[in-house]
Amino acid sequence: MKTLLCCLLLAAPLAAQRDFLSADEIDQIKEAQEPNLRLKLYADFARLRLDLVRNLLSKEKAGRSILIHDTLDQYSKILDAIDTVADAASARKTDISLGLAAVAAAEKEMLPILKQIEESKPKDLERYEFALTQAIETTADSLDLAKEDLGKRGSEVEQRQQQQRKAIEAQMTSIEKEGQQADTDKQKAAAKEAEEKAAADATPKRKPPTLLRPGEKKK
Repeated sequence: MKTLLCCLLLAAPLAAQRDFLSADEIDQIKEAQEPNLRLKLYADFARLRLDLVRNLLSKEKAGRSILIHDTLDQYSKILDAIDTVADAASARKTDISLGLAAVAAAEKEMLPILKQIEESKPKDLERYEFALTQAIETTADSLDLAKEDLGKRGSEVEQRQQQQRKAIEAQMTSIEKEGQQADTDKQKAAAKEAEEKAAADATPKRKPPTLLRPGEKKK
């Protein structure tokens, strides 16, 4: 654990465009195509970030506040990724009860730790207070979602998607709407043509008519 914490600390990104996962973590996520596995991985990554924050807080070192801030920011983005994966899986009616159970268990552990950090009021708190507040709020919200009924969550996701589509359509010009309708018509026509071709290919071909009697061969 100490080795991994050191690696995370050394790899702490400084650029504004930084990613919130390490290269190794990105590879692990790519390999985990199943939503339950991804959710468990993200929960583990969030735990690592919180362990790193606690490790940084235990030592009086110059420059630690920016590392704490960035690590808390990564933590919040990881939880956002958890909710994105869960929402997408719920919309597809995928059973993610195992993954959400792992997420809920992790977040139940992490939320009190984050609140304890806030209550302890470290002397450099003002430099990462906003990131800490965001982390606490994100954890509480994500925990509530993890406990939510999957069917209800799927319906809510579908409603949000419909609202987003309506909002986008409301902002479109008449020309853009006509173009979108034309694309939709083309897609429907192509799908119909493909179905007709598949049906034609599946229909047995009739033999051409012949004047030969049954059993008689062409000379």
